[in-house]
Amino acid sequence: MPMDGAKNSKPETTVIVRTFNEQRDLPALFDALERQHYRDFEVIVVDSGSFDRTREIAEARADRLIRISRHDFTFGHSLNMGFKAAAGRFGVMVSAHTVPRDEDWLENLVAPLREEKTAMSYGRQLGVPSSRFGEAQDFERIFGPDPRIEQPGHFAANNANAAVRCDLWRQRPFDESLLGLEDIDWAKHWMEQGYRVVYEPRAALYHIHEETWAQIRNRHYREAVAARSIGILDRRHIAREIGKEFINGLIDLASAFRPANNPVSQRLTLSQRLREIIYFRIHKNIGAIRGLCKSHALETRSEREEMLFDKTSQAVVIDGPKSASLQHLPAPQLNPGDVLIRVAHVAVCATDLEILDGTLGYYKTGVASYPIVPGHEFSGTIAAVGPRVTGLADGDAVVVECIQGCGDCGECKSGNAIGCAQRAELGVIGRNGAYAHHLAVPARFVHRLDIGADLLRATLTEPLAVVLKGLRRLKAAEPGANRGPCAVIGAGPIGHLCAQVLKRSGVPVTAFDRNEKRRGYFNGAGIETAADLRNLSRFSLIVEATGDPEVLNKALHESPANATILLLGLPYGPQQFSFEAIAAFDKTVIGSVGSTAVDFEDAIRLLPDLDLDEFFKCRMPLEDFEKAWETSRNGNALKVILDMDESTNSAARL
Repeated sequence: MPMDGAKNSKPETTVIVRTFNEQRDLPALFDALERQHYRDFEVIVVDSGSFDRTREIAEARADRLIRISRHDFTFGHSLNMGFKAAAGRFGVMVSAHTVPRDEDWLENLVAPLREEKTAMSYGRQLGVPSSRFGEAQDFERIFGPDPRIEQPGHFAANNANAAVRCDLWRQRPFDESLLGLEDIDWAKHWMEQGYRVVYEPRAALYHIHEETWAQIRNRHYREAVAARSIGILDRRHIAREIGKEFINGLIDLASAFRPANNPVSQRLTLSQRLREIIYFRIHKNIGAIRGLCKSHALETRSEREEMLFDKTSQAVVIDGPKSASLQHLPAPQLNPGDVLIRVAHVAVCATDLEILDGTLGYYKTGVASYPIVPGHEFSGTIAAVGPRVTGLADGDAVVVECIQGCGDCGECKSGNAIGCAQRAELGVIGRNGAYAHHLAVPARFVHRLDIGADLLRATLTEPLAVVLKGLRRLKAAEPGANRGPCAVIGAGPIGHLCAQVLKRSGVPVTAFDRNEKRRGYFNGAGIETAADLRNLSRFSLIVEATGDPEVLNKALHESPANATILLLGLPYGPQQFSFEAIAAFDKTVIGSVGSTAVDFEDAIRLLPDLDLDEFFKCRMPLEDFEKAWETSRNGNALKVILDMDESTNSAARL
């Protein structure tokens, strides 16, 4: 952070930013800090276990990054760690999801501290269009346009936008036992010692709170618990607090008809405003009343972490046939032996569409069930590693096996996880997949990529591994194998990869597909193509990659005697068939699904040698998943890739 000479001397001010998964909003805060006219400051970020790109952003743009364990986190502890490292005379505390309104914010915030008897100053907070209507109203009530000196019994100091004297902090650090209101507790202490706490409305910033109703309940619950701890509220005040909220709610309902400068009116219709106002007051009251009434509140580590780390992660959830939506799910839990992966890219697979349609056999037989987050063809980077994980570290580029056995049964120990009775399949059976910004998986199924590996290309590791396993069973691509001509029926992603691998292995190959566009993807690749199946009788090796029962029937009957047929397509569905067509002509039918760890390693090595450019010509953001599915279903692209980087400039939403 440039500071006009402050690098070579102690800055007057240290700006302390607490973070946990703030990659979306943090860049806009840094941009605003760089625009400040006042330059005599340093920036310290205290991160409590972020698993998105927060730490990368902080390392690039802050003067220092301090990392603490989420298990040790309280707001007070995080702030104290920042102040211990601070070189400034003043310490500014600012939320990572805020954006200063103008270039004079920082000077206006620290100026009152230059008066000897001022211990703390705090600035104005403003809502944004994405705020809750009621919260934007509360910001105006609590802060407002007029300066003031805090009075006993009226506490509004808030460390989302506040500054304190570091010499006073050294005499009394923030109370690390509190799970909220540590700012008010600190201000209350120094007011009782004769110091002033000043509100300066010219130090204004936009506070980007985009909370779910559960998060609103949680925040007001822990703040009420803290208010009890520091003695400013207790059960006797419940009726008074409910009354205040009721009156504020009535005022807000009236304001909804003439919202004046409330920015949320840009986002909501009148009926939406009215409904949201009611919900906001209800959830705020539920949280506060619970916090004031519950005995032994927030005493266990698990309850504290649930309240403090209640961030969500976006994911596409299929709730049932023809029912899918983009939802906010709780951030994945990291168990011992797991790694947390930040997804970079996920490819749309036909299996995803079969899950959506309800046609995948697993969902018909009850082996798999809804809801499920789909996605098993993906790449990403490790964001965190759980206890007992070795050989993997934060920042490693990785891909993950789809079929995940228990590891203990005889089938798993023999390398045949597909036969494991307890197996999970990522994004298919029993384990959510990669249509999400983050997912947790057992480390033993994770494959690390070389430094600098192309994560976009790595998205195809899983389908390529599926192809390699099938061809290994077919034994067509092995050295010394039968080099007779091979027909690949279906030139979709699996068929295309299969044809490329066979061609590279020296096997004469013809790709069959009715779709002219798909056949055209092979132009210049040295692979013959055909639109119909009239000449199957000349192929002793056939790979069926469509899953179409009629195509399968034709392949079984029209292939020559002694032919070997590999089935890579799913689902074929029930059909009547006489096995005499197989037995009487010495034909061999091989089924293959999924892949193994060996296939994944082989695929990782082979990926750089294949011509895959056509696979990456159709890319979309996660929120366009429905369009991506339709494009994939219509065959308008060889592959559709969803890009998962959710970082945006929050200033664009102000």
